[in-house]
Amino acid sequence: MADLDSRSDSRVRPIRPADADRVRSLQRHLREPSSDLLEYGVAIGSGFVSVADGRASDDAGVAEGGSAAEGGSAAENGSVVGYALPVDAPTRPGCHLAELVVAPDFRREGRARGLLAAAVADADGPVTLQTHPDNDAALTLYEACGFEVVDRRPDAYADGDALVLRRE
Repeated sequence: MADLDSRSDSRVRPIRPADADRVRSLQRHLREPSSDLLEYGVAIGSGFVSVADGRASDDAGVAEGGSAAEGGSAAENGSVVGYALPVDAPTRPGCHLAELVVAPDFRREGRARGLLAAAVADADGPVTLQTHPDNDAALTLYEACGFEVVDRRPDAYADGDALVLRRE
């Protein structure tokens, strides 16, 4: 099984309430987002964001933080360009990664992997997630990071099934 790099991605930090508008705008890139779940996750600080390193995004709605010149690292002050929303599993150890998205202009830079690594490192047990069987990019990433398909949920999405993946 492949392993996620245990080193911290300096572009990833915990989510905070000031990120709410930006993560809401990123949700539009998801197949079936949950605005209620996202609001709850942001409010309690359950999640992680990936921030830009001073580059602007063509993606609408980028909310800029302060500059590094104002003090702090890019991860503290940069523009949010991706997020992961893990949800604790109340009846068992571990978590379910409910949402993971990176703005199109910032994909293929290791940001999703960094967010995934943060969620896995923060979990107190196995991590599950689901994705559409046609989402080849996501499946490739998840399998490369040690996730295995453990179930198929018929009609989980409006346009078809979902694959459930798990990493111990």
